Amino acid sequence: MRYITPMKAARGMGASGTGTLHHWQMTVSAVALAILTPAFMYVVGSAIGLSREGVIAYFGRPYPAVITALFIVVGMIHYIKGTRIMIDDYLDHTERKVAIIFSVIFGWGVIAAAVFALAKMAFTG
Repeated sequence: MRYITPMKAARGMGASGTGTLHHWQMTVSAVALAILTPAFMYVVGSAIGLSREGVIAYFGRPYPAVITALFIVVGMIHYIKGTRIMIDDYLDHTERKVAIIFSVIFGWGVIAAAVFALAKMAFTG
């Protein structure tokens, strides 16, 4: 007979083996978003009212581009991980697989589009 104490089970990080890691990743990305969100709001707020050329020149500068890229990347990775939790809780079998695939493709698609747009503004302006 095999006996596992609660401490030994906790050290194994649960049934999947990744629960603690996933929790810490979500916590770190949430803290990063708490810091990045006001900075992103300031960056976007400063761009309001600029002409098209002004916006391209503004986001072509390093600070606004880096803050925007970090906000989008961290936010979408947080989105991907968060939707995975909801999908695992509420969907089964084929629906789960399709939803996970759609969520990951959507998240990385948004990241790719945002980084491409920022890079295009940086090299255009």
